[in-house]
Amino acid sequence: MRSKPIILHFAEYLAAKACLRTLEWLPRSQAERLAHAVLRALARLIPRFEQVGHRNLALALPTLDELQRRRILEGMWVSLGRVLASLAKFPQLDRENIHDWIEYEGYEHYREAKAAGRGVIFVTGHLGNWELSAFAHALMSEPLNVVVRPLDNPFLDRLLEQRRQLSGNRIIPKSGAAAPILAALRRNEAVGILVDQNTSADEGVFVKFFGVLACSTPAPARLAARTGAAVIPGFALWVEEKQRYVLRFYPPIALSGDPLADTQAIQSQIERVIREYPDQWLWIHRRWKTRPPGEKSLY
Repeated sequence: MRSKPIILHFAEYLAAKACLRTLEWLPRSQAERLAHAVLRALARLIPRFEQVGHRNLALALPTLDELQRRRILEGMWVSLGRVLASLAKFPQLDRENIHDWIEYEGYEHYREAKAAGRGVIFVTGHLGNWELSAFAHALMSEPLNVVVRPLDNPFLDRLLEQRRQLSGNRIIPKSGAAAPILAALRRNEAVGILVDQNTSADEGVFVKFFGVLACSTPAPARLAARTGAAVIPGFALWVEEKQRYVLRFYPPIALSGDPLADTQAIQSQIERVIREYPDQWLWIHRRWKTRPPGEKSLY
């Protein structure tokens, strides 16, 4: 009985590896179209994804009609296709060709924060191309430390970790991340943290996200209060007119030292950017899953 999960994990790994190899081999435009087709097929096989997406849109953007919601979700699948295709192309990307994919905007915010000497906390989310943003920053500027939650499938996790580190970035597992994050900030390094996912009640705090209470990680706010590190929102956003991504760094978030208020400020900034690029956010995650005590499930 114990061997069955391992066999299934290995089968998933082989399928994922074959998919990445195929996408890596294809020209970029074809790779993006194929990746989109694969993801849409997956969505048809697992209807829950679309169901969660529609529910999230109803919660976050209740004034939209059905057609507008469908357009946003279809745009999300296109965006995810670009993410998957770029991940497949990581072995081909280097300092010479990375600018064909992405350019900076607001880099001065990072430069000024580094000059202060107390480290940088990048707060980001599953918006635009979060995989390319960290990967490209290591090539265009310098490597950073990326906090990740390991995948349940150890074979897939190893495959993804290897690709994420090709440009020199360092992986910090989410479990037990505090000590290595603090050490990195003391070295005046940058640490990237995804902050837009649901958090368990014992780890998170409830703040407003699109007007609905959402359990959110207070870790960036607490780390910044302890170290004085700048908290900079950053996203790799697809810009259709440029036909490439823009890695946009926003001004550092002004923090008060109050973890709850500062977590709200961080989540509010994430929300503002999602509102500007709604079809590039991962709507199929149950962001409002954890509820305050006594409140019924929203899903």
